[in-house]
Amino acid sequence: MDKNSIRKEALLYHAKPTPGKIQVVPTKKYATQRDLSLAYSPGVAEPCLEIAKDINNVYKYTAKGNLVAVITNGTAVLGLGDIGPEASKPVMEGKGLLFKIFADIDVFDIEIATKDIEEFIQTVKNIAPTFGGINLEDIKAPESFEIERRLVEELNIPVMHDDQHGTAIISSAALLNALELANKKAEDVKMVVSGAGSAAIACCDLYILLGVKMENILMFNSKGVLTKDNLSLSVLQQKYAKEIQPMSLEEALVGADIFLGLSTGDIMTPQMLLGMAKDPIVFAMANPDPEIGYNLAIATRKDVIMATGRSDHPNQVNNVLGFPYIFRGALDVRATKINEAMKMAAVQALAALAKENVPEQVNVAYGEVKINFGRDYIIPKPFDPRLITIVAPAVAKAAMDSGVALNPITDWDKYQEELLDRLGNDNKMVRSITNRAKTNPKKIVFAEADHLDVLKAAQIVLEEGIGFPILLGNKEIITELKEELGFDMEVPIIDPKIKEEESRRNNFGKAYWETRQRRGISLLDAQKLMRERNYFAAMMVNEGEADALVTGYSRSYPSVVKPMLQLIDKAPGVTLVATTNMMMTNRGPMFLSDTAINIDPTADDLAKIAIMTANSARMFGIEPVIAMVSFSNFGSSTNPSASKVRDAVAYLHKNYPDMVIDGEIQADFALNPDMLKAKFPFSKLAGKKVNTLIFPNLASANITYKLLKELNKVDSIGPIMLGMGKPVHIFQLGASVEEMVNMVAIAVIDAQEKENNK
Repeated sequence: MDKNSIRKEALLYHAKPTPGKIQVVPTKKYATQRDLSLAYSPGVAEPCLEIAKDINNVYKYTAKGNLVAVITNGTAVLGLGDIGPEASKPVMEGKGLLFKIFADIDVFDIEIATKDIEEFIQTVKNIAPTFGGINLEDIKAPESFEIERRLVEELNIPVMHDDQHGTAIISSAALLNALELANKKAEDVKMVVSGAGSAAIACCDLYILLGVKMENILMFNSKGVLTKDNLSLSVLQQKYAKEIQPMSLEEALVGADIFLGLSTGDIMTPQMLLGMAKDPIVFAMANPDPEIGYNLAIATRKDVIMATGRSDHPNQVNNVLGFPYIFRGALDVRATKINEAMKMAAVQALAALAKENVPEQVNVAYGEVKINFGRDYIIPKPFDPRLITIVAPAVAKAAMDSGVALNPITDWDKYQEELLDRLGNDNKMVRSITNRAKTNPKKIVFAEADHLDVLKAAQIVLEEGIGFPILLGNKEIITELKEELGFDMEVPIIDPKIKEEESRRNNFGKAYWETRQRRGISLLDAQKLMRERNYFAAMMVNEGEADALVTGYSRSYPSVVKPMLQLIDKAPGVTLVATTNMMMTNRGPMFLSDTAINIDPTADDLAKIAIMTANSARMFGIEPVIAMVSFSNFGSSTNPSASKVRDAVAYLHKNYPDMVIDGEIQADFALNPDMLKAKFPFSKLAGKKVNTLIFPNLASANITYKLLKELNKVDSIGPIMLGMGKPVHIFQLGASVEEMVNMVAIAVIDAQEKENNK
């Protein structure tokens, strides 16, 4: 994506449909006068009085215990420098977004208009009663050190400057594992550090706690190695200064075991890397360009263990692995501070997690067959769902053991369940799907590319690296729309109706006719059909000119699915085609089937739909727990609609005994584990979290997913075609740009799977 496109897209993202990225949402009912009288006057007086009696009741009756302030003065914003508090606000809102989606922590962002240390500290202290914790952000050094030190000392809630400690914690976990793989001991290694800011100093401070010796660390700033005679150094920098003569970075790296880069891009040359010791550890974390490029480093030395700050290379040192879960654990035990023991607990938890077997969901998200601990995997992936249940409890326990927890956890199993429940609306699944598609992008035919929103989706797909669009439609219209969008990247544009495509139309028609000539289709009719874009697109996929197709934006589903079923064969062994919708609910992804094709499926059809949906869920790394829903529970009705569901379940229990599936069951019992366990403890679903619903007919499935989508604003991906021999996916009429991009990612993954299964 070029800079102009990024700029336009970023500004639009932050401005529409509502300015900013976060909002305040009520957590209590407010529909009636009674609700309002409890929420405010006169009912609100009661919790006020309880808090006045015992200040600790503020955690019982208000949101303080799950509310963090992200606070800055805008003096060191990303790589933008001192741009001021107002200009820093988008970054602080973004940090709040990450807190919420990864750890379910609410955030108010606070931008303070002062560079005076005392004013800043006093402002934070004055507003601290509002919050359960404070995340300091983007404050320039050395002021940031003093601000954090004072606030940690003078407040009784967790305070952490993430710019310092986030990178230190994540890279420390990576360092522990890198040292193990290199068969080196922390106390023996020689380290060279490029960068002497707050993050570099915090990293080195933590590395020393891991065993690295201060005398073995050489630190450089932009002017050279830190020496004792340099009077311009800050107090914190002075402790890393040495009684040595000035030297170059290249000289310092000779025989070095570790290079830590927190400075600027491309300052480390291959010659410098070649001069390092055997099995060198290189953490090149300048962004967006590392101190040495990953590919260059790997090509230079096969024995290098490399980490960067980039998501497109192995071993990304990403602060999101730390701060959401550190604050989660600290808040949950009402820690009075985040101390060294809690930071080290996070380090050890992250390092240990990287050695555990990786869930299939993570393998799927990153397009890997099997991620294993090794040189390309020394720290967990950001999308690993185990992070919240591993890091947060480790931090909470360390707070308890170190005596700073005011509300110790006694039931750790219950706490684990609470953490899992906090995962919430699993938009992480959407990111995982997109990320997986990017690992092996495919050629995608957009059969309706002369519609503005479809072309927008194609542009995003190309710019994000999800796939390579092939645009079908009126070439003149597509060209005009591309200019309007600033879509200037070259992509194939094909108009099936023009004379230039006659030869291809005829070839496609002949290929189609040869498969349908005994079903009433003449050669001439087949060739005429190829003027229609959906027939033409389907034949492009059939003939290997494209890997997948997407269509349906401007036409009804039945009219679009018909040519697909005529031209595209079913998958081997499949006798029924169906659809499922992946709904991003507040309990995680839910699969709903069949939402678009089979109007009144038989018991045999329902069993097949369940099997195909289960396979689809597994394709996304989700182990299906399936409820076959009805209006009755386990034989309470003899109505044919309920009976066929019961018959389908009986067949599946007999022939697929390992499948976690049961029914017929009403939807509320299926989705409420307590109700289910109390009323139907014999069910195979008892004690499990249902993530897949199979409906008795199309009407109930279609109505349900559309109600969820509109009333609860649940994101939907689908309908996803099941049982097709080629990757063919159909948008809902008038789908949004985002929905279309998500469906393209599904189509790419489908193509990847079919390619792997050949």
